[in-house]
Amino acid sequence: MRACPAGLPVKAHALVASAGFQHPALAVAPGSKGRRRGNIEHASISTAPAFGIADVITKVSQVAFGKPLVTNVLRGHVAEAIIALALEPEWNWCSADYAGWDFERSDGIRLEVKQSAAMQSWSTGKPSKAIFDVAARTGYWESGTEWIAKAGRPAHLYVFAHHGVYGDHADHRDPAQWEFYVVPTSALPDVKQISLGTIRSIVTGVPINELETAVRAVAKDIFPASDIG
Repeated sequence: MRACPAGLPVKAHALVASAGFQHPALAVAPGSKGRRRGNIEHASISTAPAFGIADVITKVSQVAFGKPLVTNVLRGHVAEAIIALALEPEWNWCSADYAGWDFERSDGIRLEVKQSAAMQSWSTGKPSKAIFDVAARTGYWESGTEWIAKAGRPAHLYVFAHHGVYGDHADHRDPAQWEFYVVPTSALPDVKQISLGTIRSIVTGVPINELETAVRAVAKDIFPASDIG
C-alpha cells in the first residue's frame, strides 16, 4: 500500500479526511480563503435536517435489500447474515474490508463463506452455474492491520452457500431457500475455483436449520481437543 504524506496509508487518510480531520501535511495556513489543494471545507448547517442516520440506514436497506433478488455485490452480506443468525453466539461474524475470513470461534477456528445463486437480479435466461473462488492467498490481514505473509487458505473450514431456486418465487433473503455445504479446508482440491458438483462429491448439503450442527461437527474433526461442542 502506498503512503500519503507523513506515512499515513491512502485508505486511512481518506477515512480521516472524510471524518472531518485534516492531515498536518495538507494543512492550509490560518487565514487562507477560497479553494486550495488539500483544503477540506464543510458546509455549515444552521438547522438540523428533517432526517437523520436511522432514516438513511432505512432508505439504503430498502434499496439494497428491499427486493427478492439481491445484486451480486451485496448478496454475500445476505448469505453471511443468514449464517450469522444460525451460528451466533458461538461464532463471531468478523468479515470486513481486510478480513482474511468471515467467522471465528473463541478457540481460534476460522470459517470462510462463499455463496452463489441460480437466479440473478438481472435477466440471464437460465440458471447461473455455481462456481466458487477457493484460490490460495499469498497471506492475510490479522485484525485488519497486520499483514501475515503466509501462503495458503487461512480459514480452517468453508461454508459454501447456494441459492438454487429459479423462478418467480426465488427470494435470496429467505433462509429456507438456501443450501449449505460445510467442508474442511484440507478436503478442498488444489484449484482456484470449485464447482457445486465437485463440492457435492465431497459433502452433502444441509438446510439452514441443520447448519449449526454440521459446522460444529466439522470443527470438531479439525480440532478434536477443543472444549467447544
